[in-house]
Amino acid sequence: MPVQIGATAHSFSNPTGLLSDCHRRVEMFLGILEAVAKQIDQPATDDINRALQSALRYFAQAAPKHTADEEESLFPKLRRLNDPEVRTAFAEIDRLEADHRWASPLHSEIETLGTKYLSAGQLSLSEGEIFRSSVSKLSAMYREHIRVEDQIIFPLATKLLGRDEKAAIAEEMTRRRAD
Repeated sequence: MPVQIGATAHSFSNPTGLLSDCHRRVEMFLGILEAVAKQIDQPATDDINRALQSALRYFAQAAPKHTADEEESLFPKLRRLNDPEVRTAFAEIDRLEADHRWASPLHSEIETLGTKYLSAGQLSLSEGEIFRSSVSKLSAMYREHIRVEDQIIFPLATKLLGRDEKAAIAEEMTRRRAD
């Protein structure tokens, strides 16, 4: 089942390619949150509401599956490899997992305030500032997080994981999306 994201599309048979494609979607929805954050002090418009709803839905529903794909499927298989490149990458993998935990409260804050903005049509000045700050922090973290995964971890996995490991990751990713 291919997923089309921008001009590139990978199938579950290429799990690291598909994970990288998902990063383009994360970047797109972060861009939406950043655009909304710039206008959060103004009354909501239909366009802002639709964009914010789609971004909140993505981060609530699809992003956790991507995180699970990494933490429950890809990273454990990399850790099992007895390879010097992977051992060097362990520090990066540990930091990536810490990023996921660090981002969780920011996602919750953005979800809470974004939902309030959608229902009330506005936020208080302090709530607007918290929304902007949370989006800014989340965006900065994801820029580096995605860079490390796309440039270091995913190429390493593509190079070192065997066909069976890649097939197992693909199957696990597929199962997550079937639920």
